[in-house]
Amino acid sequence: MDPNARLRLEELLDREIGVARLLAATLAAERNALTGNSPEAVEQQAAEKVQLLGAIEQLEAERRTLCEAPHAAGIAATVAERWRALMEVMARCRTANEVNGHIIHVRQHQIRQLLDIVRGGPAITYGPQGKTFAKALRALAQA
Repeated sequence: MDPNARLRLEELLDREIGVARLLAATLAAERNALTGNSPEAVEQQAAEKVQLLGAIEQLEAERRTLCEAPHAAGIAATVAERWRALMEVMARCRTANEVNGHIIHVRQHQIRQLLDIVRGGPAITYGPQGKTFAKALRALAQA
């Protein structure tokens, strides 16, 4: 393998690991924003997440181009540790993103329930056996 190609690949993987770590931190900040009361913070973190995902895609394309070059023989042995580190960070990012998606789903459900209550729709309550049932309420306000 060409030593310059190996060095470029190692540097590229290091940059990709750095961006993936930033993504992990952004996902943690997004989770905090999702559990807070600031829609602006959620929007800001989501925008940053999209930007970082774009950077990762660009680095991925560069890495693939470099690995497909004819001088890339023997690349796997020289970059295995960096690749493993990148995959570990990306796995943590996937898990964090799934948690954030679950938080969004729960929040949407809570908002729908609150809107039903405000509109005077049936509220979902629990009976003594733990089963849910709808109980009609009168509207809290009317326009």
